Amino acid sequence: MQLGMLTACLPQWTLERVARWAADAGYEALEVACWPRTGGRDFEAAHLPVASFGQREADETRELFAKHGLGLSALAYYENNLHPDPARRAEIRTHLKHSIDAAQLLGVSYVGTFIGRDPTRSVADNLAEGERILPELVDYAGERGVTIIIENCVMEGWHPDGYPGNLAYSPELWEWMFSLGFYLNWDPSHLTWIGIDPIETIAPHVDRIVHAQAKDVELDPRARNRYGFFGKVDKSGNPWDMGWWRYRVPGRGQVDWPGVVDRLYEHGFTGTLSVEHEDPIWGGDDERITQGLGIAHRTLRPLIVG
Repeated sequence: MQLGMLTACLPQWTLERVARWAADAGYEALEVACWPRTGGRDFEAAHLPVASFGQREADETRELFAKHGLGLSALAYYENNLHPDPARRAEIRTHLKHSIDAAQLLGVSYVGTFIGRDPTRSVADNLAEGERILPELVDYAGERGVTIIIENCVMEGWHPDGYPGNLAYSPELWEWMFSLGFYLNWDPSHLTWIGIDPIETIAPHVDRIVHAQAKDVELDPRARNRYGFFGKVDKSGNPWDMGWWRYRVPGRGQVDWPGVVDRLYEHGFTGTLSVEHEDPIWGGDDERITQGLGIAHRTLRPLIVG
């Protein structure tokens, strides 16, 4: 098992700067964010220009990682592959294929994304649509020696009523997406707040957990007594503010990290555990973000066999 980090938390940094900092901080691998530079989400990071990526860029990237002694665990482009707008869906699909092509050139095994959802349609209709359009992406990746991994994030902010916006949030839905050929970028934080014990999901699905993200979550039961499980109705313009939980760096929330890592080892996980930093306390500027990444490293490094 390697300890890595997702580069998306430092969107203004170059990949060279992220790699240098990560290596100095003791991280072993990077999960590299590759959103396009013009898009609709405020935390996008474009650390690889996958839309114009060629052999020269691949060679330079491999040299950069070798220079800093880092692995490249996955490329990350987490977008809504069932977007309701056909034009936007086509843009996402095209960029995901660019990411897959770049992964092939780099010799990277995994590209991460979301299943997504069309919030104007029922879950059943979305699953049927997914069965119609998503296998072509799996085939496209497979022909290039790449596996598509799906993060089990709920993405409640993508739905106008705060319902799941990514139909990959539960083991029931994992089994559905596995049947289409996807694998899992497993994240315990999302499972924790929706009431699923993350440790209990490892053994039944470890053959499909090929990459994992390390993000914690802090729950506030008193606030939940006011808002209920589904969170605030009045989010004051922030669709991600549920009111009773927030993401934290590992070690600052409720996730049992010794238990998680031990169970992953027990069942033979040999992939990368990649820190995903979305902690509002350790955010806002580069210094606090890197301090948060330092907290995550100090929490997880002693748990991973060197």
